[in-house]
Amino acid sequence: MNYTGIVGDAKPNSDERPPGPALRFVAAGLIVRDGTVLIGQRRPDQPMALLWEFPGGKIEAGETPEQALARELDEELGIRATIGPFVTHVRHNYRHGGAVDLQFFAVHEFTGEIESRIYHEVRWVRIEELAEYEFLAADRGLIKDLAAGKLL
Repeated sequence: MNYTGIVGDAKPNSDERPPGPALRFVAAGLIVRDGTVLIGQRRPDQPMALLWEFPGGKIEAGETPEQALARELDEELGIRATIGPFVTHVRHNYRHGGAVDLQFFAVHEFTGEIESRIYHEVRWVRIEELAEYEFLAADRGLIKDLAAGKLL
């Protein structure tokens, strides 16, 4: 019996189910200063308009999460950040079908003046006041943990 022929004749998986939600890998920064953290509000013309989020963005092919975050903070805010320790990881499936895999890092040091290059608004907010802001769904569990003093 020729096993190679049998394996070679195998048909690719013909599962007819549609693919799962697209999963985006994202690095985000918890930029901390004197008991406050920097948050950004999405623009009115963006999906999930006017919701708040932590700065960061998509991890590109060949980048580490830390490299992606440093690049994104430069692009979004005009700062050169020293990426600190990993804080937590969140995976969230949105109702509309998308999914995001978020890695959060602390950022305690940066150079440059913060500019709002992509946001409707940026604010320094006391950690215990974060729950007063309407955040993206993927960030809401993190907000509770931060406010409870569990992560930073």
